[in-house]
Amino acid sequence: MRLSQVIAALEELYPPSWAESWDAVGLVCGDPAQEVRRVLFAVDPVGAVVDEAVAWDADLIVAHHPLLLRGATSVAATTPKGRLVHRMIKAGVALHTAHTNADVADPGVSDALARAVGLTGALRPMVPADGDPRRGLGRIGDLPEPLTLREFTARAAAGLPKTAWGVRAAGDPDRTVRTVAVCGGAGDSLLDTARAAGVDVYLTADLRHHPASEFAEHGGPALVDAAHWATEWPWLADAARRLAAATAAPLETRVSTLVTDAWRLHHEGAH
Repeated sequence: MRLSQVIAALEELYPPSWAESWDAVGLVCGDPAQEVRRVLFAVDPVGAVVDEAVAWDADLIVAHHPLLLRGATSVAATTPKGRLVHRMIKAGVALHTAHTNADVADPGVSDALARAVGLTGALRPMVPADGDPRRGLGRIGDLPEPLTLREFTARAAAGLPKTAWGVRAAGDPDRTVRTVAVCGGAGDSLLDTARAAGVDVYLTADLRHHPASEFAEHGGPALVDAAHWATEWPWLADAARRLAAATAAPLETRVSTLVTDAWRLHHEGAH
């Protein structure tokens, strides 16, 4: 099928109008008339992912993170991003981004994260979208049975792909956890929302020292911090399934398992 048809299906699942005003989503490069047979899903549009796409003979990369989020006045091959654009065009690989529009979708990034760390049953947004309370930022749900924070942290680590960052928790390790809030990607802007929701633990990524420390001092939910890439990776398989189901012609889809998290090494030190 044509790329334009695949993009139409993706934008039906993740409408660009749902994206934040600062975001850059949609088709980044590619000829709408080109044929698409193979689609590679990845979190980051980086060189290693393009290598994988070219080696697999993919026609399209669907990435969660934008390549040109800050904008550009040139894509000359004198910069890393410019060289990447040139390489994709030469190889006939199109690039499409679904970012904050996928974050707030139903199901979206946080739904997949919630299921990956063991939440079952109905999920509800932490911040419902205007006009549609079924979708929005983050998700809140329940574990099938109570766990200690120590056990839940281990469960989260087992359900997410392994990274050098790992999974770490703030709070009493023996605290009982039943209700959980999650937000894929950087989620410290929702700390107060998690506290107001009365959940037992809030799992997200990119938590900074001072906000996390101050949050812990005020009581409320425990915190679980995972790698940014790892919290968004579970969405890829869901997006691939939804795209395949939404298109009339058969598409071959593949989820990249390359770990493109920025952090590569971890050492706990001598003490």
